[in-house]
Amino acid sequence: MGTDSRAAGALLARASTLHLQTGNLLNWGRLRKKCPSTHSEELRDCIQKTLNEWSSQISPDLIREFPDVLECTVSHAVEKINPDEREEMKVSAKLFIVGSNSSSSTRSAVDMACSVLGVAQLDSVIIASPPIEDGVNLSLEHLQPYWEELENLVQSKKIVAIGTSDLDKTQLEQLYQWAQVKPNSNQVNLASCCVMPPDLTAFAKQFDIQLLTHNDPKELLSEASFQEALQESIPDIEAQEWVPLWLLRYSVIVKSRGIIKSKGYILQAKRRGS
Repeated sequence: MGTDSRAAGALLARASTLHLQTGNLLNWGRLRKKCPSTHSEELRDCIQKTLNEWSSQISPDLIREFPDVLECTVSHAVEKINPDEREEMKVSAKLFIVGSNSSSSTRSAVDMACSVLGVAQLDSVIIASPPIEDGVNLSLEHLQPYWEELENLVQSKKIVAIGTSDLDKTQLEQLYQWAQVKPNSNQVNLASCCVMPPDLTAFAKQFDIQLLTHNDPKELLSEASFQEALQESIPDIEAQEWVPLWLLRYSVIVKSRGIIKSKGYILQAKRRGS
């Protein structure tokens, strides 16, 4: 582990960008923690295990190259969708903006998900509410740059349908009235409200917006939790130099049977000042 960690640390010291992808978690076998108690715990475990596996398989060629962009993955778990089976699968994703104020993160996340899964488009992308300062209420202005990028991706046929998460009736109505491509779904965290708010339900029904439920925490991945996972896996680095920009969680479901065929995480991080 020591030598592996030193090699990984040397690569990270020279790189400016880190792309981390878990591959299909259903293929992890012995790596998989049996029962993570929360989504945050599962994610942290996935980040650490992916870093550890990647560190143990660093080739001498990679060390000689010192690439600017590091592709960190669990190679045996990578699984692209068979083109002959694509029509039978529903490919969905949820995008969490973490440390980026650039709407281009949306495009890079979707492009990377398509590449990882070997597909031309995603069937559905839900965007979690972007990070805002404490004490500030989420407004349409916060959402607009990210939604415009999602609309561009719909128009270029990279995504079929786009949705939101945790918007109340007023926020959803403002977005619906402004948007060119309307949201087709809105996720509601029932841990915070127990039942669907009646005004939200009525609005969604009127405009054919599907209301879904989720149990993600308010902050699935923070800068601090990412840096802690990075430091624990690779002690020989300055983890505080690394900032996660976005996280995408995907699932591939067999339409006719409702069975999950594949699920995983993709993450992009940047080194400060690079």
